[in-house]
Amino acid sequence: MGISKDNVTGLILALSSSIFIGSSFIIKKMGLKKAGNTGKSAASGGHAYLYEPWWWIGMISMIVGEIANFAAYAFAPAILVTPLGALSIIFSAVLAHFILEEKLHIFGMLGCALCMVGSTTIVLHAPHERVIHSVKEVWQLATEIGFILYIVAVTILVIVLIFYFVPRYGQTHLFIYVAICSLTGSITVMSVKAVGIALKLTFEGSNQFKYFQTWFFTIVVIGCCLLQINYLNKALDTFNTAVVSPVYYVMFTTLTIFASMIMFKDWVSQNASQIATELCGFVTILSGTFLLHKTKDMGNRPEETTPVFRTPEHSTNDLQTR
Repeated sequence: MGISKDNVTGLILALSSSIFIGSSFIIKKMGLKKAGNTGKSAASGGHAYLYEPWWWIGMISMIVGEIANFAAYAFAPAILVTPLGALSIIFSAVLAHFILEEKLHIFGMLGCALCMVGSTTIVLHAPHERVIHSVKEVWQLATEIGFILYIVAVTILVIVLIFYFVPRYGQTHLFIYVAICSLTGSITVMSVKAVGIALKLTFEGSNQFKYFQTWFFTIVVIGCCLLQINYLNKALDTFNTAVVSPVYYVMFTTLTIFASMIMFKDWVSQNASQIATELCGFVTILSGTFLLHKTKDMGNRPEETTPVFRTPEHSTNDLQTR
């Protein structure tokens, strides 16, 4: 199965997004380090970085990356776009190795290689994007019984997590916050895809903003994003970032692909072999992501000093001198 024109466009946008977002972390860190040398650091509550041009360049880079990622969903299926988000981790790790001198350990290099292999596998076997002529078609897909049941299940789970589990176990169990973000995120991506398609068709000359469905999807995107940001910040503030990031990536990506399967039926036109290959590519990316995060500090650890073994004579002399 060849790669469609829309898939190629979505692939280019997704890759561009990963490059910009991955680079933004490094550029912002450069700005933070420079600001810390001239004023109070951000970790100490300072805001000197707001006067540092490098930090703003990093922010602009991240915004451009997010816009490219948003646009990618208008051209390519979620099974292609979402897993490629792992490539931003690779760009960030490689740039940190060369620019910030945060050495990339051999296992980190293996993690990068696994992400590349998995991404290539998914790109070569991704399903073609469904041809949609109106946002009303997206609305019809979103109101089918299968996806409605998924939305109801997600809503009930999120409500139970927020009002029952968060007050009792939120501070001790990482899964609670991450589950809220991931469940909500899967709905966000479906709505983002709908809005992206509406914008794409509007730019092609068919105004989609005259339909209430477009505005409904836009409101859902804003609401879900605010909820995600709130609980992701809680997770990052409570738990180690090195643990939160890979767990969130795995849950978010898995649920997003699952939601896309239900709503857009991405795999209907594919055979069992193609589906199995995509799943293998997805698992390979997850493995590479976990390996990168688990070993990301190994190259920066100070070398252990060789222990000094004292003879009994040395020990006796030490006692005499005390």
